[in-house]
Amino acid sequence: MDATQSLEEPVEIRDKWIGKFLAHLATDRGASVYTQRNYALALNEFARWHLTERKSAAAWEKLQRDDFRSFVRFLGRNNLSRAAVQLRFSALRTFYKFLMRHGVVETMPIKNLALPKLEKRLPKFLTKQQMEALLVAPFALLKIQKEKKVGRPISQTAALRDVAVLETIYSCGLRISELCGLRVSDIDWSEQIVRVRGKGKKERLVPIGKPALMAIQDYWNTFKQPPVGASPVFFAETKKRAPLGGCSIARRLKQFLIIAGLDPSLTPHKLRHSYATHLLDAGADLRSVQELLGHAHLITTQVYTHVTTERLKKAYDAAHPRA
Repeated sequence: MDATQSLEEPVEIRDKWIGKFLAHLATDRGASVYTQRNYALALNEFARWHLTERKSAAAWEKLQRDDFRSFVRFLGRNNLSRAAVQLRFSALRTFYKFLMRHGVVETMPIKNLALPKLEKRLPKFLTKQQMEALLVAPFALLKIQKEKKVGRPISQTAALRDVAVLETIYSCGLRISELCGLRVSDIDWSEQIVRVRGKGKKERLVPIGKPALMAIQDYWNTFKQPPVGASPVFFAETKKRAPLGGCSIARRLKQFLIIAGLDPSLTPHKLRHSYATHLLDAGADLRSVQELLGHAHLITTQVYTHVTTERLKKAYDAAHPRA
């Protein structure tokens, strides 16, 4: 189960501090819309649980560790995955840090609370050959629709855009929110560098390859007036110039995965996994990959070394006569 899968849409909980915290996430921290949504759902879920179980609104300054132990047991009874439980307590920890900074509480009641350990799952990724098949899938889909006249027709511009989107994600290892936030002025064409706005308003510079730049240029060449300055790099619609959204990318990716003969359940984030894995396979050092991905901590990047190590082990077992 995905960490966000069992989060229900929240019933409105009028909690002053939850409201202030969510406003802080959006304005001061520049959290992505996905982080804002997940934290809002998690905190509202706890508030609803407390109201139902304790018959009163949550008084954050009075809650004890036993209250949160009861919440953990409640989540367990609902068969939530370990990742889903961890997500909820990540939201609660960040919320309590906010409360401590504002003098609402003096200590964090969930500090050192025992939680189910995460399953050790290696990130899924596409091989180089699979990525190559995926990168041309928008053109393959366009050809199929023209020849067989099946499905909702797409334009040449949309196909060129989708190729440029896939090329850019793979070339730069971007999160979807980062890709959707790209502006024309963020691309330095002569230096082949892109300015990326990551989590928490942190900016980083990432190299972008010639194939991705060419794909973007081919896409822009279909416009009567190419975008400039603060305009988005990718549009949902050319005429209205509305920026492309993450949900649209995820939906279209499923189509392209099917066309390429790949697993349609793979998410756009798996392209980022592929980027990191292929870099390490080619000899890139871990610190450089950490910076390119915009990871705050090296331990987040180290999961990819397990992927490459597992592949080396399999190659050794298959090839060595005394393995």
